[in-house]
Amino acid sequence: MQTRPITLTERVIQQLRGEIADGTFPVGARLPTGKQLSERYGVSAAVIREVTEHLRSHGMIESRQGLGSTVRSRVSDNGFRLAGSADANDLAAIFELRIDLESAAAAMAAHHRTEADVTRMAALLQTIAAHIDDPDHGVEPDIQFHIAIATATHNPYYLQLLQYMNLQLHHAVRTARVNSSRQAGLPQQVHGEHVAIFDAIRARDAELARQRAAEHLRNAAGRLGLPLRPS
Repeated sequence: MQTRPITLTERVIQQLRGEIADGTFPVGARLPTGKQLSERYGVSAAVIREVTEHLRSHGMIESRQGLGSTVRSRVSDNGFRLAGSADANDLAAIFELRIDLESAAAAMAAHHRTEADVTRMAALLQTIAAHIDDPDHGVEPDIQFHIAIATATHNPYYLQLLQYMNLQLHHAVRTARVNSSRQAGLPQQVHGEHVAIFDAIRARDAELARQRAAEHLRNAAGRLGLPLRPS
């Protein structure tokens, strides 16, 4: 059975989807112009129009007249998605889910992380520290740190679940960072919680990593005044 050759459009779709998924073009960021994308991928403007139309039809980008295309989602709308509302109860529900998911991921990451994973997380922590009082530029490296932990599990489904939650994760992280930036010393405290998770994963202490991740997310919810239910 012969395999159908991949078309130029399909190749660029795969490349651009990959760069959106890995945060090269984060949620909320504006994509380069059509001309810039043509040069980036070495294809015609017609191919880029097909690519952006595909991503738009799948809910990954949105376009506005005169403003270009903005990344709306890391994944296609035909994947698992959570409701996009953002009131306190919905945000609390997202944190409850994240506590279970990300504490388990941190424990698994402590068992299975590689030196490359540790290097990646350390680099992201440095970037977060450089933007510790800047909620706008600190959101994406913060998200990428949590995604790096999921990646370090070397179970692709942890990573996929976290990426499927991209809009909610972006909103939760941004809300938490903006709130923290308004209180002296709080961004440093939050950063210390990230470092504590990292140290436990680096030390391969799975239970401590689980505990530190759960504490961090419960603290984040508490700082926002969210009504978490007893677990």
